[in-house]
Amino acid sequence: MSVDTSGKSLVDLLDMLKPAPEPAPVSMIPQTWGWIVLVAILLVFVVFAGVMIVRRRRANAYRQYALVELATPDIPSAKVAEILRRTALAAYPRDQVAGMHGDEWLNFLALTSNNIEFKSKRGQTLIEAPYKDLPPNLALIQLARHWIKSHKPYRGT
Repeated sequence: MSVDTSGKSLVDLLDMLKPAPEPAPVSMIPQTWGWIVLVAILLVFVVFAGVMIVRRRRANAYRQYALVELATPDIPSAKVAEILRRTALAAYPRDQVAGMHGDEWLNFLALTSNNIEFKSKRGQTLIEAPYKDLPPNLALIQLARHWIKSHKPYRGT
C-alpha cells in the first residue's frame, strides 16, 4: 500500500504525516533495589528523629511551664520560690528534693546548675521568701530562670 504523493503540494504532504506515537510514561518506582534500601533507611531515620524530638520535648515540658509562670509581670518572691520547688520536684525524685530546706536547698540548687550565686544574698531571699512578704525581685527571677534552663537532669544513681 503506497501513498500517492504525485501532484501534491508540500502543505498537503505535511498534512498526510501521522503524529509521532506518545512514549510510555516513565515509572516513578525505583528500578534497582539500592534505591529502595536507601528510601527505607531514610524513612527509619526520619521516624527515629521524630520520636527523639517528641521524647525530648515531653521530658522538658516542665521547664517550659515554669518559664511561662516566671514570665508573668510583678511575680512575688514567694511565688518564685514555689516555682523553683515545683520544678525541682518535677526534675528530681520526690524523696530527694521534698525535704530540703535552708542551706541544704540552696546547696542543691547550686550543685545541680553549677551556679554559686545561690549561696549569695539572692539565694538567701529564696529561703526567706515563703515566710515574708517580699516585693518582686528581678534578680531573683533571673536566677530562677537560669536554674530552670540550665539544671542538669536527674540520671538516677
